Amino acid sequence: MTKSVTFKNRANKLAANLHLPEGFDENKKYPALVGIHPAGGVKEQTIGLYAEKLSQHGYVVLVYDSSHQGASEGEPRLLEDPSVRVEDARCAADFLTTLPYVDTERMGVYGICAGGGYTWSVAQTERRFKAVATVSGTPMGEAVRNQFGVVMPASELIKSLEFVRHQRTAEANGAEPMYVPFVPEKFEDINEQTPVMLREGYDYYRTTRGQHPNSKGRFLFTSLDKMTTFSVFDYLSDFLTQPLLIIAGSIADTKFWSEQAYELANGKKELFIVDGATHIAMYDIPEYVEQAVNKMADFFKVL
Repeated sequence: MTKSVTFKNRANKLAANLHLPEGFDENKKYPALVGIHPAGGVKEQTIGLYAEKLSQHGYVVLVYDSSHQGASEGEPRLLEDPSVRVEDARCAADFLTTLPYVDTERMGVYGICAGGGYTWSVAQTERRFKAVATVSGTPMGEAVRNQFGVVMPASELIKSLEFVRHQRTAEANGAEPMYVPFVPEKFEDINEQTPVMLREGYDYYRTTRGQHPNSKGRFLFTSLDKMTTFSVFDYLSDFLTQPLLIIAGSIADTKFWSEQAYELANGKKELFIVDGATHIAMYDIPEYVEQAVNKMADFFKVL
């Protein structure tokens, strides 16, 4: 059973879906999970698929469109602000604590792709999340600075920030916002040099496979001044002490992020590699999703 709900992050009302277990009884107490969607995604896509399946294992699962995105409020539209994304997850935890059927001492968090990166981030300081899981985790700030294993020199990043400077000034004076695609927008944009994640990202986000009208697959270009120096990994070793499950495909071109997070974490941890899976395959390919969900469902029994 799924209920449409809303909660707030400051002035923004966030659109959310609450996935309830089969045979749900509002007089009982349930462990609860917050799910954080990929960059450019919405709650009806992969994060919702995982939520539906996890709810079948007895969890109350809350997934939502992040501020400025999907069906949620927030201006400017399609802003990808890591600090806001992290606060969204805190506000989701706030909302869960208001539900009488949620055991507030048994709450966890999971995220997919960039949502996984934000999961690693929020769990460092949000102690209401007692267990943490990620699938194809990708930390957005680190990803800007290290693009598929290629470390970007600060001088190149500064050039982009200079462009942001001019664009912000232009928009403040009436220019149209500038948007950048997370994945190729047209099949013709793909060539031999296109990373597998982006190639398959096109197939997921731009075709009937995973396409949703609220998922634009783009972000506001001026988000870069918020993303460039955002760090997930700087304090992960010190503050992410909750039990941690990291899931990645064996041939994912982002697997090195999961491996790095695993190495940095000092608490109880497990790195679960799904043989034969790419980054995007973990989104919706049944044979890979079932492995991940079953592993997560068992892992969250620590709650």
